[in-house]
Amino acid sequence: MTAKKPITGQLHPRNKHQGRYDLVQLANSHPPLAKFFVKNPVGQLTVEFANPEAVLALNRALLAHFYGIKHWSIPTGYLCPPIPGRADYIHYAADILGLKSVQPRGAVRILDIGTGANLIYPIIGSQVYGWNFVASDIDPISISAAQTLVAANPVLKSKIELRLQAQPGRIFHGCIKPEDRFHLTLCNPPFHKSLADAAVGTRRKLHNLKKAKPGPAEPIRNFGGQQAELWCQGGELRFIQNMIRESVEFQTQVGWFTCLVSKREHLKTLEQSIAALPVQNRRVITMSQGQKNSRFLAWTFKTTAQLALM
Repeated sequence: MTAKKPITGQLHPRNKHQGRYDLVQLANSHPPLAKFFVKNPVGQLTVEFANPEAVLALNRALLAHFYGIKHWSIPTGYLCPPIPGRADYIHYAADILGLKSVQPRGAVRILDIGTGANLIYPIIGSQVYGWNFVASDIDPISISAAQTLVAANPVLKSKIELRLQAQPGRIFHGCIKPEDRFHLTLCNPPFHKSLADAAVGTRRKLHNLKKAKPGPAEPIRNFGGQQAELWCQGGELRFIQNMIRESVEFQTQVGWFTCLVSKREHLKTLEQSIAALPVQNRRVITMSQGQKNSRFLAWTFKTTAQLALM
């Protein structure tokens, strides 16, 4: 198993979101952002990160300014993703593919498992690298919202195909068609085992933002995230183990399988599961966003020569 580690605290070198946000510039791309500006204790301009409306406005500004997405919205209560960290996954995935620039039209095809209503990975991957995406989800509302995003942004229309996964207990079955070929798969899996666990995780985030309040678990909706986005039976570990098992059946159709792993304590078990398969290469890629480290697993059943032919 090989592991690639970033410089501590730094985003991927090609990530567009290095350093502090230029909020004035972002507000020029999305003027409604300005109403959420505040000064921090040292007098620097910032936004109210504990305010879901402020985070939504910031995301709209980032997507407009850096990725040319002029119309972006998500249904109430759905996950509003931190864009710099999501972009890191895309850039490290590009490293695995050996790609550092925009590819010829149609050259690279990516499968995003659990794309969500926000469609964030296909947006970034298509606009930075020119990749084509199949984006799947088990939630009809997410698929409908994602279709609305594609229709509202001409730059996405020829780049993204949406598929509803009609078999909630499966990962690739019912999603990958016999004629499909993908260079790589992406997945940000639900990592909690239950709604109660998800509520605890949300409260921890709010506490870290110094905005935690007593009361019932309602903040989980304010912060964002539906059941399929936040938790599943057995949590992250079982979900990824199911993915690893299913990957064997699709090894001829996919170059690299990848999946984010939120909980470090799951890595050893998951690595052992992959090692038990006839893989040709496997990696753990560590990413760093400020004080937070994240990671994803990558594995392939193909030799280097076979990957080059895809």
